[in-house]
Amino acid sequence: MEKTNYVLPKLSYGYKELEPHISEEQLKIHHQKHHQSYVNGANAIFENLEKARKDGIDLDMKSTLKALSFNIGGHILHSLFWDNLEPAGKGGGKPGGILGDAIAKEFGSLERFKKEFTQAAASVEGSGWAALTFQKQINRPIIMQIEKHNTNTYPNFEILMVLDVYEHAYYIDYKNERGKFIEAFWNIVNWDEVNKRLERLSK
Repeated sequence: MEKTNYVLPKLSYGYKELEPHISEEQLKIHHQKHHQSYVNGANAIFENLEKARKDGIDLDMKSTLKALSFNIGGHILHSLFWDNLEPAGKGGGKPGGILGDAIAKEFGSLERFKKEFTQAAASVEGSGWAALTFQKQINRPIIMQIEKHNTNTYPNFEILMVLDVYEHAYYIDYKNERGKFIEAFWNIVNWDEVNKRLERLSK
């Protein structure tokens, strides 16, 4: 099996298509600079590991694996994030299918889910994320906060939807007003994609 490296995924929409909720400038910097840095970081660590193995050099494995986890987490979460967004005018609304049913059953209503998810997003620390996950053992959707791309995660919980609330996701458009960015997110969330992720898990 041939080894490959991580690559920056292409967006399924244009950089201007999330406006006015996320500007072209904000999206370009977030995707091309910040996400790319996690791809580069992970690949550089792979190269260092291969060189060390070839040359018989010992590495500080604690710091190496911590950095690798951070960069891989950043890459995977951002890749999920881009796909659960949809151009302005097409996203938002209400989730349908088994996702809508699961949210209603667990949270009582979409409004209650959005309130809890919004509070999770507003209060997470560091380079943080709010995530909607699904735990197959108990068949329940559960909200999760993720710090630094890789901290406070629930092991083996499948991620259905994520929201990046680190400053680099919104600082150009919203300055320090994270709450306004979270509110804007609900207008461009791609419920169809989130529902498809849950459908794949349910098969």
